[in-house]
Amino acid sequence: MHANHCTVVTSTDETEGQDRLDESIEWVRSKALEVTVTGRYPLSEAAQAHSDLEARRTTGKLLVVPDAAALGRCEETQS
Repeated sequence: MHANHCTVVTSTDETEGQDRLDESIEWVRSKALEVTVTGRYPLSEAAQAHSDLEARRTTGKLLVVPDAAALGRCEETQS
């Protein structure tokens, strides 16, 4: 069994959830909480990102971002 270290902020109360999010953002702004992003994966490689996490081939936080092709389509529809 793998031990995953993560924090999940959940709330059934929308106001409480927003308050928690605002507090978390303030921690990052004030440098009380440092978030280290060590890898970026396109959405099409999300399974690989998950595999790398499970195998402990990563440290810090990983971002899964929209694929470049998807970003291009978004920009086209916004014009």
